Amino acid sequence: MPTVDTELTIRPATPEDLPIIRRMIFGLAEYERLLHECDATEDKLRKSLFGEPRYAECVIARIAEEPVGFALFFHNFSTFEARPGLYLEDLFVLPGHRGHGVGRELLRHLAGLAVARDCARFEWAVLDWNEPAIGFYKSLGAQPMNEWTVYRLKGEAIRALAR
Repeated sequence: MPTVDTELTIRPATPEDLPIIRRMIFGLAEYERLLHECDATEDKLRKSLFGEPRYAECVIARIAEEPVGFALFFHNFSTFEARPGLYLEDLFVLPGHRGHGVGRELLRHLAGLAVARDCARFEWAVLDWNEPAIGFYKSLGAQPMNEWTVYRLKGEAIRALAR
């Protein structure tokens, strides 16, 4: 397998990276066939990633200063472990840079953060049809949580329950 360029750097995103983050989110939405659900604006991202409270964090992977991928994550909590966890919401590598270790390095970076922050778990979800990602994650030692089913409320359903 080819390895990532030695000039790869991964660093925390800054507000100046908002156009890059938004572009990558839309690239991911297109890949996942969910572009019709993508409503991320730079203003929303600024509030969520850099406002108070800060709801999520983002890192950008660059090769020779060119953005080639990103990972957006946040902390969750394990009541059974009584410790935080790290939840990867999105990972995306530009098509021309896939298969060269960028995704692996992004995950390695986040695993390092999880260890440094004493997280009990490092978790994420993957669409069941995304065989390349599933194979990649399994090659890292990740285990599917097949006994769990994700449920979601959004939009009017949340508002109805809140009433």
